[in-house]
Amino acid sequence: MSLAEITKGLADRVANGSNLNATVKFDFGDDGVVFVDGNNNTVSNEDADADCTITISQANFLALSSGDLDPTTAFMMGKLKVKGNMGIAMKLQSLLG
Repeated sequence: MSLAEITKGLADRVANGSNLNATVKFDFGDDGVVFVDGNNNTVSNEDADADCTITISQANFLALSSGDLDPTTAFMMGKLKVKGNMGIAMKLQSLLG
């Protein structure tokens, strides 16, 4: 799945309201970023400062969003890194699942 497809998928999920009330950046390294603005319910590929930044590979992101990878396990194994507000990261389950 491409960055554009991931971006569109997240945009579809936040279009009707995410209740996130924060900004989150998914950093896929060399593959790019997806910036979710939960305040305005928009998604872009802008590399902006966010309340919470999740660093993860695209493959692990896809496994996480499909339910094949447990978020806690991913975090403990270093497959997912969180910078910023951990409380916001905990809210992402509803956005991804």
